[in-house]
Amino acid sequence: MSSTPTSLPNGPITPELLAVARGDAPADLILANAKIINVFTGQIETGNVAIHHDRIAGVGDYTSARETIDLKGSFLAPGFIDAHMHVESTSLPPSQFVRLALPHGTTGVVLDPHEIANVLGIPGIRYIMDDAADLPINAMFALSSCVPSSHLETSGAHLEAADLAPLFDDPRVVALAELMNFPGVVHADPNVLAKINLGLVRRLVDGHSPGLRGKPLQAYLASGISSDHECTTAAEALEKLSRGMRIYIREGSAARNLEALLPAITPGTIGRFCFCTDDRHPGDLADEGHIDHIVRKAIKLGLDPIAAITIATLNPAMHYRQRDLGAIAPGYFADLIVFDDLSEPHPRATYFHGKLAAKDGAFIESAMPRAPRPAPPRSQLHLPPLSESSFAIPATPGTTQIRVIGMDPHQLLTASLVMTPRVVDGRFVADPSRDILKLCVIERHRASGNIGRGFITGFGLKSGAIASTVGHDSHNLAVLGTNDADMLVAARALESCGGGQCAVKDGKVLALFPLPIAGLMSDKPATIVIQQQHALMEAAHALGCPHHDPFMPLSFMPLPVIPSLKLSDLGLVDVNQFKVVPLEVS
Repeated sequence: MSSTPTSLPNGPITPELLAVARGDAPADLILANAKIINVFTGQIETGNVAIHHDRIAGVGDYTSARETIDLKGSFLAPGFIDAHMHVESTSLPPSQFVRLALPHGTTGVVLDPHEIANVLGIPGIRYIMDDAADLPINAMFALSSCVPSSHLETSGAHLEAADLAPLFDDPRVVALAELMNFPGVVHADPNVLAKINLGLVRRLVDGHSPGLRGKPLQAYLASGISSDHECTTAAEALEKLSRGMRIYIREGSAARNLEALLPAITPGTIGRFCFCTDDRHPGDLADEGHIDHIVRKAIKLGLDPIAAITIATLNPAMHYRQRDLGAIAPGYFADLIVFDDLSEPHPRATYFHGKLAAKDGAFIESAMPRAPRPAPPRSQLHLPPLSESSFAIPATPGTTQIRVIGMDPHQLLTASLVMTPRVVDGRFVADPSRDILKLCVIERHRASGNIGRGFITGFGLKSGAIASTVGHDSHNLAVLGTNDADMLVAARALESCGGGQCAVKDGKVLALFPLPIAGLMSDKPATIVIQQQHALMEAAHALGCPHHDPFMPLSFMPLPVIPSLKLSDLGLVDVNQFKVVPLEVS
């Protein structure tokens, strides 16, 4: 077993800290006259918080300090922690993400660099970890366990336990990330078990088991997996937590499960829940918020405010064994938020390690480290030669039914539908009048020439095409459209810029959102990224799409580990059977 500590690599406890705690020396900072949220007792205390350097020295009647800030009765709570997210989904590297997250009170994140790992492997993971170094946020890491997610897709890398083992020596690593290949766990695949055993010896193992119930769930849990963020019903959440799982309530830009899972939170179960976003687009992060948005929504839906704050702070810190995060207490890091309304907490100040990092909705640039950030890796798209015929789907004469993916814009689960196809000149084609659109997934890492072809309903496009190189988990190029000509233009537009997202109509690119870092992230500042994404959404809406952000659900249509029907570069995947199935129904 590794002797590497699991705490984040910050300064040790010092005699000076204890002197301040005893009242024998002045604090560096006192936040005075605060209504302090005590996540241990569920109570609100009135008092002062004394801070020495980066830690809280004491809570109570401290008065001696080099600087005192009178909060005049405002609330003071621990900073929020996102228990599971992929920073790549923000289209930003960590050094830009923090500029959006800190003003919303986020002082801790557990990052799974799973997306870039599927494109670039270990070098991609190391880039995210290097870029996150020394930022004003507790960046913890869960190492990607499923690269690729399964044998039903082609990714840019393949990682085994031996590849991941050296990364566990970094004390910022807190877990083996979501074990998505739940059939491999349940049926004891040797390679999967090797990763689990590595995670259990070195840290802990997080899960990903949508819809798993009964004895298969028991087998999954017997492996030692500790959490799940894929529950979509209260009954599923209660069954899983009753068998020892910690349940992450996900409220991201695509999957929004809070309302469905809230009934499962009771005084007896509150300690078994955390909040996470999983995937959050930059515009939503800037406009709606991050974990603070989930806290406000939970309160609005009837959850006790202190309970909501506890789920967002102490619970994830306890799960990941971070003894000095998630609470306002002696010895804990001074990661704090100030707000004025307990029924609707909007952070107006965020302190990270005792220093003001955001105020009145703005990130304080002086909080950033002076050291330059690492140069981002680049990734070219290796596509086969494409023409309109690349997207064609020949129809077998007499075929009257085909499998169609049923998309829900607010869930990652899809329906497996059987519908009557439209056939023109011996080919299956899109039928926008019935919202049956063509979906193709083009392998982009190895120039294999693989193209998965199928149909989907739920997007509502009336014309044109949209495309993206953000396609969980292998991030091949997904293109959705009403006609092959526009789908070809969209694919070529992304090939020319090294990856990204675009919208096309009548052969013209209406909007292009370049993502040159592995085809997943931008190298531009967050403000520019939000502007580019906004223009992209307007273009998608001009095609008739009614959804706020169609690119987020599009990014999950190639994911072959979330039921029921998906499309990878290898073809249509029946996730329940865990195999590729034909388009035509015999």
